Amino acid sequence: MLCRLFIDPPASGAWNMSVDEALLESATAKGGISLRFYRWGQPTLSLGYFQQYNDRWQHAASRSCAAVRRATGGGAILHDRELTYSFIAPPGHRLAARHIELYISIHTILVDVLANHGISAKLCQPEGRERDRTQPFLCFQRRSPADVLVADVKIAGSAQRRSRSAVLQHGSVILASSPAAPELAGLEEVTGTSISFDQLAQGWLSRLTELLSMEWQPGLLTDWEKNRAEELVREKYDSTEWTHYRGHGANEKKQT
Repeated sequence: MLCRLFIDPPASGAWNMSVDEALLESATAKGGISLRFYRWGQPTLSLGYFQQYNDRWQHAASRSCAAVRRATGGGAILHDRELTYSFIAPPGHRLAARHIELYISIHTILVDVLANHGISAKLCQPEGRERDRTQPFLCFQRRSPADVLVADVKIAGSAQRRSRSAVLQHGSVILASSPAAPELAGLEEVTGTSISFDQLAQGWLSRLTELLSMEWQPGLLTDWEKNRAEELVREKYDSTEWTHYRGHGANEKKQT
């Protein structure tokens, strides 16, 4: 099976989310696995699919930041000094069928990679009780099973979207704290160890290759994927309707 690796330069939130969705649609229709490591052209607040746009104003430090809405759920993420990844598996692949296994596997591999840098990390364990429905605005102030913790500080989390049995999983690893979210510590603050984007991406890739038995080819978007991503930027991720109202139109506008 074709496995493509993308290590992308910094880009806008709308472009990053559009490429992830275009690759998911491509995998759904044509097959193939994709792995992206990517960055953000400026500090960007990404809202979870179900969050109200106006809730962003409660977070004072990020008010001046660009905002985009993800197609995945969860809390808001301030993307700045981090590594962001996405993994797309097509229908019929075992990791698409076993989406919980995919989530745990990728996070467990990250724990192993951090251990190679002398950092002790662990997966968050469920507490065996119903979670409080009142969740903090920021994703990294929440706790979910299999989040990656260092000294009980969440430094990595992911979310999934499924499409006709294909799966997109994307997530973030905070490398260092951002002025736009100063309440969140990154690896640098928690451990005193500075790990670069490239170091973490290469270490993660090596372990993924070894443990998931995949061989990666340098990835380039096909013409269809590039055109589809550009269309998604225009019609969805860069539009006020989607970012503010999830595309549901006037009914939701009246509520906000």
